[in-house]
Amino acid sequence: MKNTFLLLLFVASSIIGQAQDEYTLADSSKLTISGTSTVSDWDVVANSVSANLKYDGVAPKQIYLEVEVADIMSERGASMDKKMHEALKKEQHPKVTFKLTEVKNKSTLVGSLAIAGVEKTVEIPVKMESNSEGLKISGKKKIVLKNYNIEPPSAMFGQIIVGDEVTVNFDLLFSKN
Repeated sequence: MKNTFLLLLFVASSIIGQAQDEYTLADSSKLTISGTSTVSDWDVVANSVSANLKYDGVAPKQIYLEVEVADIMSERGASMDKKMHEALKKEQHPKVTFKLTEVKNKSTLVGSLAIAGVEKTVEIPVKMESNSEGLKISGKKKIVLKNYNIEPPSAMFGQIIVGDEVTVNFDLLFSKN
């Protein structure tokens, strides 16, 4: 009886304690946001992205990602950056976050996305590649600004208006700790 109990305890601890390696986001990772306006298309770059990941060799088990709103910048200058930061409510909500809750079919990340103080569950189709250097997760996700209570920015007394839908493009490279 005692040997059976020890065997069950060993099996249970093996299942619970499956190896999960920890990874951090590499500096070469990229996250951009693309959108439209009544005048032209535009792109901005998230210059400050941090993330941690736990990976069991098959699929991510945990991801927590943060983007500093103040470091999302355009090539069009301070005026566009200021309007974008105001729309994202930078002062009240300085970070955009994503927290993984599950992985579907090894190709869809499901998690909680918080933007401008509004948190929603999202499904993000991704491509995952594992190699000797780590794990690469890439993909894109369309986001409707009004779903996050974000009023699309405008300029020139309302003559230039940003479209309500943007696309987040990402190539995230995770290196094993």
